[in-house]
Amino acid sequence: MKNIISTDKAPAAIGPYSQAVEVNGLIYTSGVIPVVPETGAIPEGSAAQAAQALTNLSNLLAAAGSGMDKVLKTTVFIKEMNDFGAINEVYQTFFSGDYPARSCVEVARLPKDVLIEIEAVAEKAV
Repeated sequence: MKNIISTDKAPAAIGPYSQAVEVNGLIYTSGVIPVVPETGAIPEGSAAQAAQALTNLSNLLAAAGSGMDKVLKTTVFIKEMNDFGAINEVYQTFFSGDYPARSCVEVARLPKDVLIEIEAVAEKAV
C-alpha cells in the first residue's frame, strides 16, 4: 500500500506528481528545489540554494515520519559542475554519521531556473 506525503513546509508540486510517496517503509521524494515555501523566494547562489533545498528535503522527510539520518540515497542535479565544491560543503552539514549513497549530475536547466534540485530515498523512522 502506498501513502502520499504532502507538506506546506516544502515547495508544492508544480505538476502532476506528489511531493513524496511511502511504500513498504521507504520514502521516495520527488525532486526538491530551493524555493522558500512561505514566500516563494529563491535564494541567490549555489550554497544558499543548496541549504534551502536540503532544508526543504528535511521538512518533507519529517512530514513523512523520517529524517535526514534515514536517507539511503540522494540524487543531486546541479546547473553548474563548478559549484560542486560549494554544494558539498553545505550538503555535508545536513548529514551526521555515515553519508547516504549519492549521484550528482550537471543538467542544462532546472524548474524555475534554480541551480540545484535534490531527490532522496529514505527509510521511515521506526
